Amino acid sequence: MSKKLPPLSSLRVFEAAARHCSFTRASNELGMTQAAVSYQIKILEERVGAPLFLRRPRQVSLTETGERLAPAVSEAFEILREAFSIAEDSTQGMLSITTVSTFAVCFLAERIGKFQIKYEDLAVRLDTASYIIDFAREEFDLAIRAGKGDWPGLEKHLLIPAEFSPMLSPELADSVGGIKQPSDLFKLPFIDPGDPWWKIWFDAMETPSDELNCRPRNRMGTQILEAKAAEAGQGVAVLTPVFYREALNSGRLIQPFERVCCDDFGYWLVYPKARRNHPKIRKFRDWVLEEVKEHYAREEVAKQKRRERGDVIL
Repeated sequence: MSKKLPPLSSLRVFEAAARHCSFTRASNELGMTQAAVSYQIKILEERVGAPLFLRRPRQVSLTETGERLAPAVSEAFEILREAFSIAEDSTQGMLSITTVSTFAVCFLAERIGKFQIKYEDLAVRLDTASYIIDFAREEFDLAIRAGKGDWPGLEKHLLIPAEFSPMLSPELADSVGGIKQPSDLFKLPFIDPGDPWWKIWFDAMETPSDELNCRPRNRMGTQILEAKAAEAGQGVAVLTPVFYREALNSGRLIQPFERVCCDDFGYWLVYPKARRNHPKIRKFRDWVLEEVKEHYAREEVAKQKRRERGDVIL
């Protein structure tokens, strides 16, 4: 069997077509005709000795052979791109980060300055987006995503589990004589009664939650907006307490029950595997993981103080 590599042009076309599952979109990306794309794929299939795509009207999909080949080819091109990126002069480098808004506002915003002081030669571009970016098509170095961590082809580091518990303003709690048991929460408006976190939490507290189905389906889209509404006394929100330590310590919000729950979701630092040794990614990764560690240490101290003040029901 020949050990010579197939033509790089054919591999490049295959990588784009496999990523898009479309010869048309691959041709648009590469600035080629669709016929040229088909020809390059045919060259590669002849070299492999097996079809790489199943052709259907207006649609193509990878064969089993193509499925095995695509990840390796994609990673190889990513390694090549990364090698050329590292070779560039990085003294005036830019670190581009995309993140969900809640993590940006509640964690990164008050800390990113420390990173920039530590690494003065590295500028930071921070972008918030609710959609999942494609590293192969968008110019971001790394991302902070909310989810289960099931993103193939990426290095993943869990930063903060999405723990949750009811939170509200002390004035709202006082308006019904205080919150002494979970059922007392039903005396108040819920900011997002359709949030699945509510049922999980009430089930853990062995409290029926059927009444939630009768509440208006208000939604604000992001947790940070729900927290602001809760601070303003608009209702009870189910939030991640570790994000709102300052509001809890100052008394703008209270967490009436210490019980927190967690589903499979969390906030993750992710980046392509081929970039794991890039200096600027390594710098940010090590820094943010240390910041998370210190944050949780301070949170434990603050939590103990709230227990001593009787702010939570154990």
